[in-house]
Amino acid sequence: MIGAGIVLLVLYCLAPFWWMLVSSLKGPAEIASNRLWPEDPTLVNYRGVFGGQNDFGYAVRNSVVIAVATTVSAMVIAVFSGYALARLRFRGRNLVLTLVLACSMFPGVAIVTPLYQLFSDWGWIDQYQAMVVPNISFALPLAIFVLTTFFREMPWELEEAARVDGCGPIAAFFRVILPLAVPGVVTTGLLVFFAAWNEYLISSVVSITLASNPVTVALAKFAGDTEFQQPFGSQMAAGVVVTVPLVVLVLLFQRRIVSGLSAGGFR
Repeated sequence: MIGAGIVLLVLYCLAPFWWMLVSSLKGPAEIASNRLWPEDPTLVNYRGVFGGQNDFGYAVRNSVVIAVATTVSAMVIAVFSGYALARLRFRGRNLVLTLVLACSMFPGVAIVTPLYQLFSDWGWIDQYQAMVVPNISFALPLAIFVLTTFFREMPWELEEAARVDGCGPIAAFFRVILPLAVPGVVTTGLLVFFAAWNEYLISSVVSITLASNPVTVALAKFAGDTEFQQPFGSQMAAGVVVTVPLVVLVLLFQRRIVSGLSAGGFR
């Protein structure tokens, strides 16, 4: 019974991705059919993604730059903040963590207009930083919370032993604590990367041209190979292209992800 439930759950989760892949391999004459596999598979939709009017390669480049910049910046801040909130004793520590989490409660739609006005005054419209900075602010609360929990579960004896061996606080952190926190850092970094890769709301407002359009905005603006063509097949192909890097990252770091989600430096 449990096995059947797991199978149904897996099918439920994978069905949209399977249909996206199947649709991406269907030609224009077959795109409206409900077959679970195309009768005549073709890569015409993938050629349309990177050709014609779409210039999807620019969007992929933009998303990589934005997501990597967001992840690196957010993780540098989150690692030190999480360690400080977990290991250092100071007045108002829990209040700081509460305020950090409270920042994530503001809906993005409520700040779109103020952000657009602010970035317009700064000359940031259609620039990478107009998406990187909001992405960092959205990702930081979750990253700090996860890493704070992770650091709290690491035993104090590790730092004490390092200091007995002659390490100062900074050396103990970089030589002992941080290497052991790699599973949590990798897991949190992937969550931040995925959030930045999939962000659409802010990007759709501050990204105007191909110079900065990420994949989410480019997909919304997708056009067919011809003026009167509905780009359903090309959109499905672009969806596959966008999803593949995320799947590859999960497969490459699956052991780290499992260790990080287990929420502990030791077993």
